[in-house]
Amino acid sequence: MSASGRTGSAAAPLARRRFLAGAAAGTVAVAAGGCARGASTSAQPGTTSISNDNATWDDGYRAAGRELAKITGYALRPLSNPSVTSYQQVVQMTLQTSNSTDLVKWASGYQLKRLARAGGLTDLTRIWEGYAAKGWVRRTSREAVSYRGKAMGIPLYESYYVLFYSKPVFRKLGLSAPGSWAGLLHCAEVLKRNGITPFLASQVGGWPAIEWFQELVSKVDPRFYQRLVAGEASYTDDPARRAMDIWHDFLRKGWMTSPDFDQARGPGALKEGTVGMFLHGTWQASGMSAAGMRPGTDYGAFFLPVVRPATPESVIAESGVFAVPSRAASHEAATANVAAWLDPSVQRVWSDFLQDSSANPRVRSSNPVVAGLQRDIARNHRLALVRYWESGPPSLIQGNTDDLGGFMAGQTSPAATLRRMQERAREEWAAWKRDEA
Repeated sequence: MSASGRTGSAAAPLARRRFLAGAAAGTVAVAAGGCARGASTSAQPGTTSISNDNATWDDGYRAAGRELAKITGYALRPLSNPSVTSYQQVVQMTLQTSNSTDLVKWASGYQLKRLARAGGLTDLTRIWEGYAAKGWVRRTSREAVSYRGKAMGIPLYESYYVLFYSKPVFRKLGLSAPGSWAGLLHCAEVLKRNGITPFLASQVGGWPAIEWFQELVSKVDPRFYQRLVAGEASYTDDPARRAMDIWHDFLRKGWMTSPDFDQARGPGALKEGTVGMFLHGTWQASGMSAAGMRPGTDYGAFFLPVVRPATPESVIAESGVFAVPSRAASHEAATANVAAWLDPSVQRVWSDFLQDSSANPRVRSSNPVVAGLQRDIARNHRLALVRYWESGPPSLIQGNTDDLGGFMAGQTSPAATLRRMQERAREEWAAWKRDEA
């Protein structure tokens, strides 16, 4: 869902990245002209423009914008660019120019930090604090939207990584959503025995290679995962090795789809009964509906169980952000819309469109499957963990994602993959800290 920050291009050393950015600057006018299907980024009365990389959300933005207009007087005008790489380049090139849109959809965490440290974003700290005072935002989300202590974005949505599963297939085979690791393995064995691939796993588009890595490491040891993504633990430490060995075992058993299986086919594969479980963000619920699957009847969802019973329960959470360029043509209107974005009346419309959870914890999902997951998180006090893609220096994450894709394709062993990831972590964390000094 949040493609901002997801790119399939290989990471380049810092000096080379700067060179490429400078060389590309000459193409700003051309790129900006085509960044949003030819639509203008200039001010239009009664609206604020949104730079967006997911055209399937355009109707949702417009619907939420109608609610915003009741509060602020300004609707939303999405300008979509379906190419993730092109989208990122255009946003970064135009951020400090008059060609920037009023609002920018972006990824949180270090993806946002990288954008903020280049300059050109509005400090939204007072707006974030206003939300916090009303209980409309989780205080724990502050770090994910901040740079050097200032909130540079407002949460756009909140999603959780779960395993969707085909309820008709599970019923037919006498299976139920597993609540333990042993139960998960049993489901996989029964599905495989009946000619159904147990798990969907993909590297199509690049970023999906992180999904099984982040899930398995966090279900082996969530505290280790926190230290790992903070640069305080090694990829060659025992918890990471155990997670990769589990993943490798699943692949050897034929429990996973081939890495070139496109995730866009996931809902259809569940409906057809060719795949039993699909690890993805809860935003995929809208894809299930588009495939004609009813929540609670045709599909359900559960959190991947912990590998050992004593391990704390956790959940990988994802949240994109709205950022406001400081040179936005309709800056006042954009700031007003950001300040009203998490209003429950707006979030009710937005959440219903996404069929997902809202960044406002007081707005419950109308999708019964997602609502059940929200109750599970609260009941079990699941430790919320940052998604791997936003968890560290972007060049580190991109390079490691490429390595994970190579592992999925059988090009490297678990041990060799982890060694390469750790070598890159050592270099890229040092480079990030030097740039921050």
